[in-house]
Amino acid sequence: MKAIVYSEYGAADVLRVTEIEKPVPENDEICIRVHAVEATKADCEMRSFKFAVQWFWIPLRIAVGITRPKKPVLGGYFSGVVDSVGKDVSSFKPGDEVFGSAGLRFGAYGEYLCLPASYTIVPKPENISFEEAAAVPLGGLNALHFLRKAGIRHGESVLINGAGGSIGSFAVQIAKSMGAEVTAVDSGLKRDMLLRIGADHFIDYRREDFTRSGRTYDVIFNMVANRSYSGCVNALNPGGRYLMGNPRLADMLRAVVTSRFTDKTALFAFAGEQQDELLALKRMIEAGEITPVIDNVYTPEQAVEAHRRVETEQRLGIVVIRMV
Repeated sequence: MKAIVYSEYGAADVLRVTEIEKPVPENDEICIRVHAVEATKADCEMRSFKFAVQWFWIPLRIAVGITRPKKPVLGGYFSGVVDSVGKDVSSFKPGDEVFGSAGLRFGAYGEYLCLPASYTIVPKPENISFEEAAAVPLGGLNALHFLRKAGIRHGESVLINGAGGSIGSFAVQIAKSMGAEVTAVDSGLKRDMLLRIGADHFIDYRREDFTRSGRTYDVIFNMVANRSYSGCVNALNPGGRYLMGNPRLADMLRAVVTSRFTDKTALFAFAGEQQDELLALKRMIEAGEITPVIDNVYTPEQAVEAHRRVETEQRLGIVVIRMV
C-alpha cells in the first residue's frame, strides 16, 4: 500500500511517499481504508522533534525513537471506510464509513490502518465529506473536553487565544453553541474566518495584548504555550476559569496554587478522546451547530507542502491530506 513515511527527524522534506506492506487486523481490530487524514501541528512536531512545550521531551524521545522514529507513518486523526474486521469484532462491518483517532499508534498517513475496535472510532456524520470528517477529531475532541470542564453558562464571556487553529476554530463554535459571548484572538488574517464561524469579537494579537486591555472574561481558553500565565489569570472575572490547552510545566504547578487558594480555577486536564465525546460532535455536526473549517486539501505527494502550510501558522482552518 502507499504511505507517507519518514525515517529521520527533520524538516518537512524528510517526508516521502513509498510502498509498504498492508496491515492485517488482529482478532479485536478493524482495518480501515483511509480516505483523509488531518495534517496536524503535532505531526509536524513529531516529525521535527521540536515542541513548543519541552517538559516531556526526554520520555517522549525514548518512547518514539532516540536516533530515528520507531513508527515511520504519522497521522492520528482520520476518516475512511472499514475494509475488514477481526473475528472478534461485532461493532463494525466492511463498508461502514467512520472517523476517529488512532491515538499514539499513529499510522493514518497510510492507505490502510488497523486499530482496535474499542478505539475512539464512530460512524462518520452523514452531512459532511471524508475530508471534513478527518478535520473533526483533533480540534473537536479537545475543544469539547475543555469547554465542558469550564462549565460554561449562557451569557458568559469566553476568550479563545489561538482561535484560528484546529482546536480554536471548534472552540469558537462550541462556546457559541453553549450560549457564550466569544472573543477570538489570533493574527489579523484570520479575522474574517473567525467572525464567520461565530466569534462576536476579534483581537489581533500583533496589535493588542488582551491581558493588558483592561477587559476581563469569565473563561479564557489558551492554546499558546508562551502566553503569560499571570496575565491570563488576571484577565479573569471573579470565579473565572483559565483553560490551558498547551501548558508549560511551571504553569501546571501554578494552576494548582491558583485553584486551591483563589476564587479562580486553572485547568490543564488533557482530553481523553472518548467515543461518547466524538458521538456528541457527530450529533452537533448533523444538527448544523458546528462545522469543520478546511484551509486546504493536499495529496500524499504534496505532504511536504501540507506540513509547511501547517508550520507557517498562516492557514485559515485545518489542513487535510486526501489519501484516496
